[in-house]
Amino acid sequence: VFSTDRVIAMSFPSSGKQSFYRNPIKEVARFLDTKHADHYKVYNLCSEKGYDPKYFHYRVERIFIDDHNVPTIQDMLKFTASVREWMSQDEKNIIAIHCKGGKGK
Repeated sequence: VFSTDRVIAMSFPSSGKQSFYRNPIKEVARFLDTKHADHYKVYNLCSEKGYDPKYFHYRVERIFIDDHNVPTIQDMLKFTASVREWMSQDEKNIIAIHCKGGKGK
């Protein structure tokens, strides 16, 4: 996990067997709800798989980028515009961003 004051980069929030070697989704949600209640948005940049956004109170935006590939300019502009809008709404707002392994994006 990489973190600044307002940006958290992490691996995919997982369930089942994958949660043994990736972030367990319930623990990620508990952490975000405890530390940043109502002030976080999760960005899933993994095209290969998703999860139920209810874990994060439906504050999940998905941008489909294949693992180990660069995003298109259109996807980067969509992502940066969304982040800019979310961050400008409240100085307490943070983002949690992930791809599949947490290193590629």
